[in-house]
This record gives sequence, C-alpha cells and structure tokens, in this order.
Amino acid sequence: MRVIAGTFRSRLLVSPRGTATRPTSDRLRETLFNILAPRIKGAMFADLYSGTGAVGIEAISRGAEHVWLAENAPAALAAIQANLSALKITRGFTLEDRGTGALLQRLTKPLDIVFLDPPYEAESEYVGTLSFFGSARGRGLLAPDALVLAEHSSKSALAERFGGLEQTRRLRQGDAAVSFYRVSAS
Repeated sequence: MRVIAGTFRSRLLVSPRGTATRPTSDRLRETLFNILAPRIKGAMFADLYSGTGAVGIEAISRGAEHVWLAENAPAALAAIQANLSALKITRGFTLEDRGTGALLQRLTKPLDIVFLDPPYEAESEYVGTLSFFGSARGRGLLAPDALVLAEHSSKSALAERFGGLEQTRRLRQGDAAVSFYRVSAS
C-alpha cells in the first residue's frame, strides 16, 4: 500500500496484520482521487473509520487544508500514527482516537468532503453516519456543495437517500464500491 500522488507520492504505508482492518486499495484510491482532484486543494476533509489513514493521508498529500481522521481500533490507530510519523506529517490533521461518533460531536468547521469506510458488515455504522449527515445537524457540518462518500461492498447497495442526503453516483471497482451523496435540493 502506498500514497498515490502529491507531496508523499509512492511512499509506502503500513497496515495492521490480520483481517480486522481492510484498507482501501491503491487502485480504488487512485480512481477516487482522480474524480476528487478538482476539489482537494484547500479542502476540509474527513476520513471516518480511517483504518490505516491511507485515504486521509492521500488527501493531505494532494493539498487538503485539514484532514480529520477518526479511528478507535488500537492496531489501526498505531498504523495511522506510524504512517504519519514515517511521512513526517505533523500538522494539517486531527486524529480522533475515540472514533467517528466522538469526532462528529466535536466538529465545528464545515467539511467539503467526507469519506467513510466502516467494516463492510457494520450496516448500522453506515446507516447511522449517513443518517447523521442527512439530518439538520449533520447538514450544518457540510459546506455548500459538499460530497459524502461511502465505501462499501459491491455486493450490497446503500440506500439512495438518508434524510437530506441523496445518492448521485455509484462507482464499482472489484469487490468494493463507493456511493457518492450530496445534500438534495428538495
């Protein structure tokens, strides 16, 4: 696993041993960030259920102004900290070690891009987080024209709507898919 582009291009990232953490593949990250490229520079970016931190680190590498990483699994937290340390990234990020719920409670700046990637089998995490961003409180944490992206198994589809969030695109790549959401006009 490596950083795809930007300041830290081609630098290797570590991942915890075992199957408890499923990092977003290099191929999917490359495709995703090619799509997001015009939005990344100067963006406020949240990487929820961060795992190794690869998505958030990719955003930092490509010029995001600030990245919030949320993770509470000890092995994954150790990997994120090792990756940030190896790349000598000391600013431009906030690491919330109590997980996504704790981060969402303390956020005050509007986010331009939210990426969430809970364990594929954790349906309640998808529903809870996407429903939060579809609620009035959650929409208040999104900048105008913000994107909320959810990586999930390509074998399962997420709902087309979560409150005020509406699915606008679905990208499939191998066993993974990413559903794109925006605040609906109606």
